Amino acid sequence: QVQLQESGPGLVKPSQTLSLTCAVSGGSITTNYYHWTWIRQPPGKGLEWMGAIDYSGSTYYSPSLKSRTSISRDTSKNKFTLELNSVTPEDTGVYYCARTGTEGYDYWGQGLQVTVSS
Repeated sequence: QVQLQESGPGLVKPSQTLSLTCAVSGGSITTNYYHWTWIRQPPGKGLEWMGAIDYSGSTYYSPSLKSRTSISRDTSKNKFTLELNSVTPEDTGVYYCARTGTEGYDYWGQGLQVTVSS
């Protein structure tokens, strides 16, 4: 059973960089052909795909967030990381990491509430 666990700060000040980590257990992030994905949900809105890093280390970003987003991985620790810079209150929401397989998102973390406020 694959498990994902998000970690990071729950409160970030505007203009700072948000850094979140997703620790994966029960499966390797280098296993063909999965993508390891970051998704967020602003309050009262739907899910927003932010980006992903695949089994080979290739990265993919939402066009609307690409200029502010970086996703990386540490294969030795089996985790991947999201960095979102220059945050504003509009970046407030619940942040999820998930595994994307051939049939979509098959495993999710429990979600982490992030609030951007001074």
